[in-house]
Amino acid sequence: MEHGRAISFTRPDGQDAPGVLFSAADGAPGVVLIQEWWGINDQIRRVGQRLADAGYRVLIPDLYRGRATAVADEAKHLMTGLDFGQALSDIAGALTYLKGQDGATRVGIIGFCLGGALTLASICNVPGFAAGVCYYGIPGAGADASKLLAPLQAHFAEFDDWCTPDAVRALEDQLRAGTTEYELYRYSAQHAFFNDARPEVYDPVAAAESWRRSLDFFHRHLGGPLPAA
Repeated sequence: MEHGRAISFTRPDGQDAPGVLFSAADGAPGVVLIQEWWGINDQIRRVGQRLADAGYRVLIPDLYRGRATAVADEAKHLMTGLDFGQALSDIAGALTYLKGQDGATRVGIIGFCLGGALTLASICNVPGFAAGVCYYGIPGAGADASKLLAPLQAHFAEFDDWCTPDAVRALEDQLRAGTTEYELYRYSAQHAFFNDARPEVYDPVAAAESWRRSLDFFHRHLGGPLPAA
């Protein structure tokens, strides 16, 4: 399995930040990929490789600075200790890095769980993204979804005790109040239905359908390759 290449990039404040880069053809659009609360593990690297195979240059900013876990309590501790402002600075730096690579003038962002919340926060607060895809993540204060800076596609599970149906309805009310294009899909599945490393929640039908929609969305907004049928 391709694990990507460790790199360092510069944040807007001048600090260096680590990340994992997956290459694609010269001039390919870029995608910033944001981890789940587990950190950068093999599963999120596989997602990075899938995006690269689909024709995108992919950068995963290492928000936990090398830490990762398979234990829920430790993942919760890492997520709780994450400074969202610093994470958004990492993401802004990743965006700038990809824009400077081989003429990749259009860059999107996609994230899952914690990464989904950060994707939505980024689309509301970090100028320069051409599109965002959020999987089952809703940020708290500081992200007004009625003021999207780029088109958004969002995927949520009907049986989710974090991004509950009520929370998703409230989010969609905010999105409707704005003027930026969005798409929101609901699946008869559980939280983290895309994560094939977690058989207790993985839903192959919902995962496949949401992935097809995500690639189509990126194709339309980033100018990337047409998704395979």
